[in-house]
Formats: sequence, structure tokens, C-alpha cells
Amino acid sequence: MIGRLEGRLHRVDPGTVLIDVGGVGYLVSTTLRAFQELANRESATLWIHTQVRDDAIVLFGFPDRLELEVFLKLIGVAGVGPRIALAVLSALTANELAETVQAGDLARLQRSPGVGRKTAERILLELKDKMAVTSAGRGDLRGDVVSALVNLGYSQRDAQRTVDAVWPEAGDDDLGDLLRLALQKLTR
Repeated sequence: MIGRLEGRLHRVDPGTVLIDVGGVGYLVSTTLRAFQELANRESATLWIHTQVRDDAIVLFGFPDRLELEVFLKLIGVAGVGPRIALAVLSALTANELAETVQAGDLARLQRSPGVGRKTAERILLELKDKMAVTSAGRGDLRGDVVSALVNLGYSQRDAQRTVDAVWPEAGDDDLGDLLRLALQKLTR
């Protein structure tokens, strides 16, 4: 399986990127957000999900590992395939999707092309405890640790309660200490 590609961008179109890695061109399906980010660049690193079908091997690429992780969560929802997941991530950033899921905002999710009421309800139901709002750029240490715990498989509620409980014990500026204490408390 291909997990990451790093190379020269030969062609960047809405929805697809042709990336040259060692003389081999890989056609990678991407979000519209990735297209906007990559349009004026000469080279890039893409995190890849490889889908093997009877008739083809399809690569889905993301300039950011978090976006790949959210994509994988989306395609894990019953009835959501890679094309719908790409449409959702074209309409919403990973953090916006997490906020939408946590708020239960059905209407916002339905604005994504190909997402009807039933699909949106399924996404909200199945991802409610699997997604945390990341706090990148906000300096929110608690949010970073909660997000890390959710990505490790803990529910949003358990992660938040645990971080709140161990916060007084941890050093204020040490992500490692807070995460270690939270994991110790969760595994007791």
C-alpha cells in the first residue's frame, strides 16, 4: 500500500493531482481545498489512502495527515464512500467537520454535495464520539490532549473529563506530561 508520496507536481486540477515521484506519475484524487492549496506549488507531500477495487487502484491524497485521518473516519461510516468523504472535506475543513459533528449540525453537513439527510444523520451519529475539535493555532493545550485521546479511540466525553481531572497535576506548558497523566488515569 502507498501511504505517502513526495515529489514534483506535474499537473494540478480540481479534484486530481498528478505527482511525479522518481519518474513515475501518480494520479491522486484530492479535495477542492487541496487543489487550492497545491495550485501554485511545484512540489508537495501527500498523505495517501489506497483503495484497491476489482477494476482499479485509486489513490486519495491529502496535504495534511489530520485530513487523511478524518477521511478514514468518514469512509468508515456506513454508506459513505471515498467520493462523498472528499465532497465533505471539500466543503468543510477537518476542524469545521469536528465542530459540526459535535454540535449535531445536520443542515451544515447537508450542504456538502452528495450528502442527504440520512447520510448526514449517519455521519453525526457514528462520528459523535470519534471526533474532537482540534485547537491548532489556538494554544489550547487541553484541546490538543483531548484531540489526541479521541484519535487514540477514547470517547470525546471520557477524554474531556479525564483531561479536566488531571489538569491541576500537570505542568501548564507540557503537552507530554498532560497526555501521560491522562493516559495513566484512563488505563487504571
